[in-house]
Amino acid sequence: MNFHGTTILALRHKGRLAIAGDGQVTLDTSVVKHFARKVRRIYHDKIIVGFAGATADALNLSERLEAKLERYNGNLTRSAVELARDWRTDKYLRRLEALMIAADDTRMFLISGNGDVMEPDQGIAAIGSGGVAAQAAATALVDNTDMDVRKIVDEAMKIAASICIYTNDKITVEEI
Repeated sequence: MNFHGTTILALRHKGRLAIAGDGQVTLDTSVVKHFARKVRRIYHDKIIVGFAGATADALNLSERLEAKLERYNGNLTRSAVELARDWRTDKYLRRLEALMIAADDTRMFLISGNGDVMEPDQGIAAIGSGGVAAQAAATALVDNTDMDVRKIVDEAMKIAASICIYTNDKITVEEI
């Protein structure tokens, strides 16, 4: 039996940042949880992280990122690079199955176990099963409306939930 699902969307727009995540956890063909919290604040509430993948793995990585942030005085770039390096090279961490988006008031990164630390070109990043739909919807809303960042992520996540069976409309949003 496999756990599936998650949609995380991060958007920087008009000087604000919002990261949203759906609440659904699916086990094979059944929804087992509707209100999971996949987006949270870390490091003195200055960094927002959203994760997709195995929950225990994602929480482990979130804690490791926070430890890196403590070590490097809140420098998100350095902390993300160091986490990705450890994730890629450590025998235990290498097996973790998750993706993470981490952002502060100026930077946003998608971090993977392949050692990737990617900063999106247009201030929009999405991961998980509904990530492509959420990112496409957010891009269209940014380009064609005057909505604020919160409204855009809410609407984009609703669109993703209407398309992706592993995504629901019970959305958690954190903003900076």
